[in-house]
Amino acid sequence: MSIGPRLDLRQSQSLVMTPQLRQAIQLLQYSNIEASQFIEEELLKNPLLAHADISTDQGPIAEAPTLAPLPESFDAASFAASGILPGGNEAPLDIDTTNSYDAGTNSDGGGSYQGHGEDDDGWSLIDSLAERKPNLREQLEQQARLAFKTQLERVIATALIARLDAAGRLAETPEAIAATLNIPFERLEAVRQIMLRFEPTGIFARDLRECLAVQLAEKNRLDPAMATLLDHLELLARRDLKILMERCGVDAADLADMISEIKRLDPKPGAQYDIEPIRPLIPDVLMRPMPKTVQGEHEWMLEINPETMPRLLIRRGFHAKMVTSASRETKSFLSEQLQGATWLVKALESRAQTILRVSAEIVRRQDGFFRHGISHLRPLTLRDIAAEVELHESTVSRVTSNKSIATPRGIFELKFFFTTAIAGANGETHSAETVRRRVQTLIMAEHPKEILSDDAVAQILQKEGIDIARRTVAKYREAMRIPGSAQRKREKLSAA
Repeated sequence: MSIGPRLDLRQSQSLVMTPQLRQAIQLLQYSNIEASQFIEEELLKNPLLAHADISTDQGPIAEAPTLAPLPESFDAASFAASGILPGGNEAPLDIDTTNSYDAGTNSDGGGSYQGHGEDDDGWSLIDSLAERKPNLREQLEQQARLAFKTQLERVIATALIARLDAAGRLAETPEAIAATLNIPFERLEAVRQIMLRFEPTGIFARDLRECLAVQLAEKNRLDPAMATLLDHLELLARRDLKILMERCGVDAADLADMISEIKRLDPKPGAQYDIEPIRPLIPDVLMRPMPKTVQGEHEWMLEINPETMPRLLIRRGFHAKMVTSASRETKSFLSEQLQGATWLVKALESRAQTILRVSAEIVRRQDGFFRHGISHLRPLTLRDIAAEVELHESTVSRVTSNKSIATPRGIFELKFFFTTAIAGANGETHSAETVRRRVQTLIMAEHPKEILSDDAVAQILQKEGIDIARRTVAKYREAMRIPGSAQRKREKLSAA
């Protein structure tokens, strides 16, 4: 056995994750809004990129990629081969490289913008801005300045305000707050009792009972029977009305009035403040029905939402003008920026086409849902879509993450259409989401005197051809936050 240097030649394969490849994967996972934010950042970094809506002298801008109508006999392989969509192994479509950008347009600084604080008709931009309402803490601090005179009381009030949660209750116990401030508990409690009557009433309470008690006391309705009812809120939650009548010493009519009065109180007085406006769900893909065919059925048209995805142009004219008289360092910089701009445009085009391919296959598989409703939602997995569009399962997962589609039945996340299969009679399968909705429908339609148990619901579904166990019905019911049969019976009898 000899020991010495030796030269070997080996051949192996490896995947190198370049920065551009990592960004392409991130772009595929982004929603249109997130991708638009990424594009805006790139526009600030790269001087060779510009919005396509800026006027150019090279003719009209190409429209956003759009899918042709999906025929009734849709075949993904032939559809890709037709040239409308790229196949699984085909390179991403490129843009028209003849588009150019004139450096003399307004976006290059040639134009001007004149800002006016007030128009000729007297309209003021500042006056048109909505006045910001003070938030909860600002209102409480203002009330504290008026209610307390000494510096210590104001310090205690500030500490209590800082420890409020979203519901308006204390996130820590008063004892713990007093220990933190190193003051006697009685001194802090005296300040807190005053602040319990701040607007909104019931804020700074320890728990739900104290919050409701303060509001009832403000209305002079905290009698012994009502105080006893507040001491047994867990019985009220379970609708144990007989036990409550015994504990409170009232009849059914009086108990009903007391419960109605409690329902009119605000259990979370702080929740009405600092509420952010509801943000609408902006779809990434638009789905529209085409005119009816001879058979009387609609075909579907899909396209990327043009309102959320800005179109880009590469300023090749600007690049050509700058290169002619630029230094070596500037030429190197412009070359890198041109390469990055070209890659970004191709990556965005490839992203759009991939999203449309996956969305088209989902629409084809779930055509019954779009035509007839939730009862026709079919079981679907990522593997089914990946095999049909010839993409990897992880790619389909990235495409369907954080993206939604606007359909004639509403806006749905693409992940909504992927559900597990539940076996049925005669070899049929049913979507788990469809079964969940069927369980909900059965429970909501039950009579107050004929409450369905989980076993009874399972038997009904089995008669309808769905092979489901009682524990599965219970799991679906709990996931939809529907109480058990005993509690539903008490609630419906009480409502009746």
